[in-house]
This record gives sequence, structure tokens and C-alpha cells, in this order.
Amino acid sequence: MEQTKAVFFDRDGVVNTRLLGNYVMRWNEFEFLPTLGEDLKAIKAKGYLAIIITNQRGVGIGAMTQAQLDEVHSKMQEHLDKNFGVVFDDIFACTDADTSSPRRKPSPAMLLEAHIKWGIDLSNSWFVGDAPSDIEAGIRAGTKTAFLRNEHETAPETATICINFLSELLTYL
Repeated sequence: MEQTKAVFFDRDGVVNTRLLGNYVMRWNEFEFLPTLGEDLKAIKAKGYLAIIITNQRGVGIGAMTQAQLDEVHSKMQEHLDKNFGVVFDDIFACTDADTSSPRRKPSPAMLLEAHIKWGIDLSNSWFVGDAPSDIEAGIRAGTKTAFLRNEHETAPETATICINFLSELLTYL
């Protein structure tokens, strides 16, 4: 029997525009990256689960509430469903304020939680991120990694591939 495979997504900078020096605290601050809906639909059509793995320290330090984070994620899912007929299968968020939290990326803990919950074959899965900590978490969990290039971070040499657009990942799936 074939095991489940997944594409794991960092959120800020991969799913939506990153607000530098701030947190996306409300739905009106959330802006999908171009083509995210179409790309997500294509990834799911290839038989992959789509799961967000995100550090959301803003909750832990009190900049926003858990309810605000939940509302952003709920509206994100509603928008994707309404406009593209697709949603993320799951969202794992580390809201701990402590940067040494055992769940916080670059720890692979949230990917391992998803692996257990969904029966995911990590070796046939991908983690797409825009920061070195995303790539490290993917490597430590045993996934292939795709670094989404941006002007804020240097691509880690350890990434399986480097891409300029999420759609480029489709040729590797």
C-alpha cells in the first residue's frame, strides 16, 4: 500500500506575503502570494496532502491572540475553498514565545506530528520554505526541501532545490 505523501508549506513568505518586522494579525493584512490557489490545486491533484507548518510567535508574546490566528486561518481556508475549490488539509502552528521551544522550527517536531497524524511518508514529501530554519526542519524530518527565493534570505546550500515561484515545484512532484 502506498503511503501518503505531503507538501508542507511554511506560511508567511510562501503562502502569503511576509510582513517584515511585524505579524499578520488580521485577515485584512493577509495577502496570498500570486498563483497560490492554482498551485495548491495542482499539488493536491498530484495526490499530495497540503499542510502548513508555521511558527507564529506573535501569539506567545501577546502581539495577537490565538482567536485572531484561528480567524486568519479560517478565512484563508474559506477564501481558497470559495475561489479555488481547495483547502489546506491541516495547519500546525507553534505559538510558543520561547525561541528554544521543542516545536519551533528548525525543530522537525510539527512535521513529525503531521507524519503521525496523517501517516505521511516523509521521504517522498517536500517542505517549501523561505528561511533557512524551514529547510533545516525539513531535512531533520527527512523530507526533500524547496527554498523559495526572496530578497531577505540567502538560499541554504542544503536545500534540495531552489525555486523562484511555487509553481516550479510541480515539475519535481
